[in-house]
Amino acid sequence: MPTVLPYPRVPSYRTAAEMVAALRGLGREMPVLDPFDPAPLLQPLSLGGLRAGNRFCVQPMEGWDGDADGRPSERTTRRWSRFGASGAKLIWGCEAVAVRPDGRANPHQLRLGPDTAGALAELLAVLRRAHGPADDLVVGLQLTHSGRYCRPERKDRPQPRIAYHHPILDARTGVGPKDDRCVWTDAELDELLGAYARAARLAGEAGFQFVDLKHCHGYLLHELLSARTRPGRYGGDFDGRTRFLREAVAAIRREAPGLRIGVRLSGFDSIPFRAGADGTGVPEPWDGPYAFGFGVRSDLPTEADLEEPRRFVRLLRQLDVAACNLTAGSPYYNPHVQRPAQYPPSDGYQPPEDPLAGVARQMAAARDLRAAAAGLPVVGSGYSYLQEHLPAVAAGAVAYGWTDAVGLGRMILAYPEFVRDCLDGRAPDRRRLCRTFSDCTTGPRLGMPSGCYPLDPLYRESPEWREIQEWKKAAAGR
Repeated sequence: MPTVLPYPRVPSYRTAAEMVAALRGLGREMPVLDPFDPAPLLQPLSLGGLRAGNRFCVQPMEGWDGDADGRPSERTTRRWSRFGASGAKLIWGCEAVAVRPDGRANPHQLRLGPDTAGALAELLAVLRRAHGPADDLVVGLQLTHSGRYCRPERKDRPQPRIAYHHPILDARTGVGPKDDRCVWTDAELDELLGAYARAARLAGEAGFQFVDLKHCHGYLLHELLSARTRPGRYGGDFDGRTRFLREAVAAIRREAPGLRIGVRLSGFDSIPFRAGADGTGVPEPWDGPYAFGFGVRSDLPTEADLEEPRRFVRLLRQLDVAACNLTAGSPYYNPHVQRPAQYPPSDGYQPPEDPLAGVARQMAAARDLRAAAAGLPVVGSGYSYLQEHLPAVAAGAVAYGWTDAVGLGRMILAYPEFVRDCLDGRAPDRRRLCRTFSDCTTGPRLGMPSGCYPLDPLYRESPEWREIQEWKKAAAGR
């Protein structure tokens, strides 16, 4: 594996202001409060009538560590307890939970059904106990069907269900160019709506205050947003490609009146990338208009086009959705877009740009889409890469209206007390900061649970960490 490209590492910047000044040299900008003041992050946030007591959000992070039947394991329970203890007042979905057995992305993904609802209710109780008594903690559950990325029975056996044939991704996910058996029919999507509604009702009965209809990262509902070539009621024009969203919202409100709904959205995408000759990410070659992404320029598919995402967030506002959590791209085919990092996961590539520019791109899109749907609360993503300078940028993003809340994922795995330290005005513990080594992704790619292997003692002392290190040594020698 090639050595890491020579982009400046975040710790090399002495202050957040110095980092932001360097970013301007890349043609990007980023808000900052330097010196850091936690006041903007201590403000409460209203989401559809719910009140979150501060502006930090724990992002949904699947652990690949549930039992075979879809119930949580001891590791799942520990992770959710740490989410609760973090001090963040908005817990967005905790992790992706499949609405049907065939919708699991791996054989250890959580599943919500009548037989598992009690276990998820217990999991929520663990989280709330770890947080402590509070009337300003808001917790949701992310509902998903993994679509193209389904592997419900074995980690090495893809069982994709696709919205349409994708000329690049089909080959990557084991779909033949003329294999229509795995393409959803309209009737099957109609049936799936019922599964979402029933799962939402069970989530509400378990005590979750909202459900997230996951529209991101290449999974089914995200893929439907780009289904321009799909015939029938769930494809074609914008109304067809957003039909599932509209009908799912209506079905959930019939089945679970009063339950709030959120949407996590990949606000823009790009053409898939692959490793080039030197290991650096390069876009797949493409001639002519690119019609297979959402929020992508058809004439230059490495660049974002926010026209349709603006329409989408305005639609969320019209549907009285409680909030939108914005991310970008997919960890499967353009991880540098989705999760800026200095070090790639095992199936990735060296970053083709300074990861700091990737963070700024996500932040700017959140600012733009927040303005497009004025009044719809927006959670921003991608902040963990900022490391010791995260507090000053997070406070600036809220203070200057770039986002309503700051979402943290990898940082919470490595350092769950980060939020409490930040809000109390303490400098982050540099030894515990997520340095974006990407082992939390490499683990699952190798069929292991996800966790912070370098920094969390539970994972650092596990046999899986030794396996990951051996894999890295072997890869470096190839």
